[in-house]
Amino acid sequence: MLHVAVIGVGYLGRFHALIYSRLPGVELVGVVDTNAGRAAEVAAEARTRAWDSAAALLDPDAAVKLDAVSIVVPTSAHLEVTRAFLAQGIHVLLEKPIAVTVAEGAELVALAEQHGAVLQIGHLERFNAGVMALAERIRAPRYIETQRLGAFVERATDVDVVTDLMIHDIDIVLALIDSELSEVRALGTPVLTEHVDIASARLEFANGAVANVVASRVSDKKVRRIRVFQPCNYLSLDFVDQRLDVATRELVEGQARPSIVRERVALEAVQPLDAEIAAFVEAVVQQRPPLVDGRVGLRALEVALQVRERMAALEMAS
Repeated sequence: MLHVAVIGVGYLGRFHALIYSRLPGVELVGVVDTNAGRAAEVAAEARTRAWDSAAALLDPDAAVKLDAVSIVVPTSAHLEVTRAFLAQGIHVLLEKPIAVTVAEGAELVALAEQHGAVLQIGHLERFNAGVMALAERIRAPRYIETQRLGAFVERATDVDVVTDLMIHDIDIVLALIDSELSEVRALGTPVLTEHVDIASARLEFANGAVANVVASRVSDKKVRRIRVFQPCNYLSLDFVDQRLDVATRELVEGQARPSIVRERVALEAVQPLDAEIAAFVEAVVQQRPPLVDGRVGLRALEVALQVRERMAALEMAS
């Protein structure tokens, strides 16, 4: 039996708790939130206990058996909260981004490795059925275009659109293009908050591949799309409709030119958060690296921060 807890049960953390509560082979030993009423409410719903603080779970006098935690707190608290669990060798599923700064993220990665703890970063889209099907068909991408647009919501307004939304697609692009990043260009602007709310970035890689990544949290229409161009092949994934279309060049004997064969890939619908948490549990039980480990999450943060730096430099120059 794997004993887990959830630290932070706001909008997303509540779902973590409910998923753990129904997973076979897992016991949800408790939830923690700075809002005691919220913690009690989610604890009752998930049939577990509400704890006063994360420190209370780690108190030796409490005699709590704890193997792993989901940490779903504001990014500014990631280092302080996560450090305490990793130092005890407790496995952590940490919501993205890994930390506020590269130095903080590197500290968490080092702690996990030092204490033999699994550190998985919550880049949820990696567990999207469409993304997994897309990744299986990637050979040598030359150009990738992503769009992640949506309406404004009050959640995550303590960060900009780059670390809130764009980082999802940055992570996917980095996973699909097996090459070092050579150049980053970006621009963005605030609209409804004091942070950047709409942004565009161009990522150039040493092997010549290019990705254009656009994110907005102030758009009327919800768009989640990625298009990949590679030799003799084109793929288009609509995250919202869960539709993957593939176009492939096919040589036909007797024809002067190749034909284009189009295919719509059948996708088996899965809930990405369920899949992500199940993968975390499996990584802990089998003691193997997760799909999105701390180093992967750290690289995504490094690039996201480069995007922010380029936007800031452009703003200062204008």
